[in-house]
Amino acid sequence: MIARDTIFALSSGALPSGVAVVRLSGPATAGVLERMTGSVPPPRRAKLTAIANGEDVLDRGLCLFFPGPTSFTGEDCGELHLHGGRAVVAAVLDTLGSLPGMRAAEAGEFTKRAFLHGKVDLTGAEALSDLIAAETEAQRRFALANSSEQHRMLYEGWRQQLIHARAMIEAELDFADESDVPGSVAETVWAEVTDLRAAISAHAATYRDAEILRDGYQVVILGAPNAGKSSLLNALARRDVAIVTDEPGTTRDILEVNLDIGGMKVVLTDTAGIREARGRVEAIGIERSLERAERADLVLLLEDAAAPVPFRGLPDRPFLRVGNKSDLLVGQSPDYDCLISTASGDGLERLLDLLRERSAGYRERAGEILPFRARHVALLNEAVESLDAALHGVPEDLELRAENLRVASAALGRVCGDIDVEDLLDTIFSSFCIGK
Repeated sequence: MIARDTIFALSSGALPSGVAVVRLSGPATAGVLERMTGSVPPPRRAKLTAIANGEDVLDRGLCLFFPGPTSFTGEDCGELHLHGGRAVVAAVLDTLGSLPGMRAAEAGEFTKRAFLHGKVDLTGAEALSDLIAAETEAQRRFALANSSEQHRMLYEGWRQQLIHARAMIEAELDFADESDVPGSVAETVWAEVTDLRAAISAHAATYRDAEILRDGYQVVILGAPNAGKSSLLNALARRDVAIVTDEPGTTRDILEVNLDIGGMKVVLTDTAGIREARGRVEAIGIERSLERAERADLVLLLEDAAAPVPFRGLPDRPFLRVGNKSDLLVGQSPDYDCLISTASGDGLERLLDLLRERSAGYRERAGEILPFRARHVALLNEAVESLDAALHGVPEDLELRAENLRVASAALGRVCGDIDVEDLLDTIFSSFCIGK
């Protein structure tokens, strides 16, 4: 149901700032702008004006008006561009909140209204949230590609194929005696459904690639105590993230740092040194380290190259053998994928190049159509299960098999919000920032 009240929020981020933007959306927008600035500016044209609460001038700034339905939300929208001082913004927000029919926006409510007015589908709305949160070039490109109509076009195309298949089956059921209705659709409809089922399943299977693009390529450093894991974390982060001492077992818990490597977000994790634990706390740290490594996209198996300690129990994950303390080697040439010195910095660029190469395949997929939310995958898998039931059903039970096709098409429709998603809206938009 589309709300009729008018909402407002600071949309430009933390204060103080050079400029602060307060957004409004709803039927009272034009009246509020006129009341606070003296007149409503021409559509989509900025007006420099005093912004006041009655006789009390709050600030002098820009006012813009975007009449619906040609606005972001589809409703009448307005913007007040203020000086970004905390007192200025607080005075304007307090004034807006005191006016009849006005209330502060909830998280994601502007985008929710855009969805309800048909300005954006659910996948596009979720992509806008990702675009705001993007930290790297790959995340930006991926979110921007997802904000287009490409997901809707893909899923709607699949849904239309299922609707057509169901119509053909029901035509056979209802008009089997008519001369212009095929006597059997098995060789045509079910062959198409089989191909469609394979396409949807393959698409759902790419979610992990999308997850890496959104959340980062997970790299875990494993090794014995004093191999230099924390020193490596600090060296790559270029700041002191972890405490470094000569005492073995200093790191007891998981430490993470986010890196931008070649435009790709890489989450680098320091872990407890792997050895026979000397206490309960250290044992818990080692257990957590191995659990994290089991979920890693890449493990850096770090060894003291000058005095290597054999490592047992390496998880079945892709890994690189990295030798540290190359500055202490004398006449040795150990067999490592990369030889470094966290003390001198030697070899760190080579290690960064290896991390860039390992994550490049995901970065190159940033422009592809991938399911980028767990919600999408759940619905896609629901569609696949229904198609399996239709394909493997009793041949004579065409009514039941046609119903399975309907369930599959409905699942695809819910991905983009075309069908029965009211119960999902609050959950989806609550993750947005206020003012978006």
